Amino acid sequence: MLGVLGAIYLVHLAAAISPGPAVLLCARTSLREGFLRGTWLAVGIGIGACIWAIAALFGLALLFKVAPALLTALKFAGAVYLIYLAIKMWRHASEPLADLPETEAPRNAAGLVWLGIATQLANPKPAVFFGTIFLTFVPPQAPPWVYVAIIGIVFFNDAGWNVIVSRIFSLERTRRAYLGLKTTIDRVFGGLLGLLGLKLAIS
Repeated sequence: MLGVLGAIYLVHLAAAISPGPAVLLCARTSLREGFLRGTWLAVGIGIGACIWAIAALFGLALLFKVAPALLTALKFAGAVYLIYLAIKMWRHASEPLADLPETEAPRNAAGLVWLGIATQLANPKPAVFFGTIFLTFVPPQAPPWVYVAIIGIVFFNDAGWNVIVSRIFSLERTRRAYLGLKTTIDRVFGGLLGLLGLKLAIS
């Protein structure tokens, strides 16, 4: 079983580090609000990934194959949410970055965790991805502890990678560069997030 867990770890890690909406939001949050708040967002991202993994274990991936209209509906709903976030980024890109928390109330930990979860749940395709992984690597007679370990791997990969992203983008040198190019960077992030939403809708 250790070989199975190792294979799942590597395959999922490759998926977790690929650029996507969660990574973009984590990078931007850390630039604007610092490492701690980026870390809370990363925790939410990890929880959201675990929700899709658990859903796949309970057969949601199979349900998507039997009822593809459900997957299409969820994809469109997720695309709308991502495009909404992209528009917010774009519209506020030219506004100066206030010094938190003196001029505005900072987002609390619970709000950032929820944002991470919602961003992950906006894309239903991970359920299909996890379903494929489980069918490929996990034998039908696997004991319960293997599934618990898999959920732990999913959280560790998604949350851990985004904590690294948060650390990199919260460094003072990175933050200074962001402050000098805030409007451009925010619009690039917003544009990329919007493109990812459109891609989700048409894929």
